[in-house]
Formats: sequence, structure tokens, C-alpha cells
Amino acid sequence: MHASPCSSLPSASSAWRHEAETAVLAVVGSGEYLAPMAAVDRQLLELVGGSPRVVCLPTAAGREGDETIDDWMHRGVEHFRALGAEAEPVRVWDRASANDPSLAERIASAQLVYLSGGKPAYLHATLESSLVWRAITDVIERGGLLAGCSAGAMVQGERFAGLPRSRRGFGLWLGVQIVPHFDEIPSPIVSAIRRSVGRQLALVVVNANTALVQADGTYRVVGGRVTVWTATHRNDYGPGELPPEALPR
Repeated sequence: MHASPCSSLPSASSAWRHEAETAVLAVVGSGEYLAPMAAVDRQLLELVGGSPRVVCLPTAAGREGDETIDDWMHRGVEHFRALGAEAEPVRVWDRASANDPSLAERIASAQLVYLSGGKPAYLHATLESSLVWRAITDVIERGGLLAGCSAGAMVQGERFAGLPRSRRGFGLWLGVQIVPHFDEIPSPIVSAIRRSVGRQLALVVVNANTALVQADGTYRVVGGRVTVWTATHRNDYGPGELPPEALPR
């Protein structure tokens, strides 16, 4: 895969260029596959470069029935095809499908993997140590992009919110717990989550129709706003590159 410069990213400095063979990760607050996300996702496609192939996984909604699973896949494919990408659904919804070699092979050949929303604990349990998760890590290790919205964002962190306590995530964002839907959550709940995280992890909260992108050792907000709480500070960031000290490294 050959990455192309992402010069169309608003407020992007000339130094922010994705190089092939490095992972790209994106966490989205909410709004996957809806019209307001088109501008954000267009920029993610440009960051991957070339003519990327996108696979849409409805795994987080695996307990919601066939109609909901199929609807998530259909919406994802229609959304990315409208943006000019080659897109296909991959019906990974339970442990059996997550360990299906043919599905894993289809995912491994993609350049962008998108995990839509639903139940984060179910998503993590379904994918953990599976053939499909191995295929996803292969994609990002060779310079592809993993994007996740809501539950698909939460599981990328070291831990994610759960009951009665937070749970271990995939650890792709070191030292971070990700909270989506920030502008839709009552502030007392956000404060409670912050207290539960303690001082060991940074809390990254992402608004709707917003992506926080990690690429080439830098972090960039695309769309709306992201808030970062660490043990010592809280900062709000709009579109553009975050300062080096904003997140753990």
C-alpha cells in the first residue's frame, strides 16, 4: 500500500504526513455512517491514501439481532461507497464468525477497518484473541487504519468503562481510556467516570462527529472537539494537531 500526502486536511501542518508501514488509529465519538461524518471520513480515506478498500464490521451489535446487524453493514457500505471508496460488509458478529478464516482473510486485505457502535464488552470479548483480531492487527501493522465509533472507539484504549468497574481494552492507545458521546453525556456521569479512572490513565472524551487520529507519533482532532484529562490537567482541543504533551506516549 502506498500512502499519499493528506494535504486536504484542514489546519494540517506540512509535517503531518502519514508514512506507509506505520499504524493509523482513529476513535470517533458518535455518528458513524451519518451525513455529518462524511467530511471526517473523507479525510480518513485521504490519510490512508490511494484507493483504499474499507471493511465494515457490525460486531458490537452482535446481540441485537439479524436485522440490526445487517442494517449496520448496509449503512457502512453505502456511506463509504458514496465517498468513492471500495467498501464491503464483513459479518463478524459472534465468536464463531470471529474465528472464520475466510472472514479474517477478507479483513486482512483491507486498508481501512471500521468498527461501528454497540456494546463494548461484547465487542471486546468477541474479538479478543480471534483470527479476525489478528487480521485487524495485521492491517494496522502494515500501515492501514483502524477506525472505531462509540464501542469501537472504547475498546481501543487500555481500559473502557463498564459495570461494576472498568474493563481491560486492546491497549492500542497506551495509558488512555476513551469515552465517546461526550457532548451527549450528563456532566455528573462524566465526572464519575473521571474519578473511576484515577490518576493512572488519561481520560480522552470525544464529541459527536469527531475523530481523534493517531498517526506517525502525532495526534490530530478532525471534526469537532476532544477533551483530555490527565492526573494534572484538563484541556479541550479543537480541530488540528495536539501538542506533544497532550497524551501519554
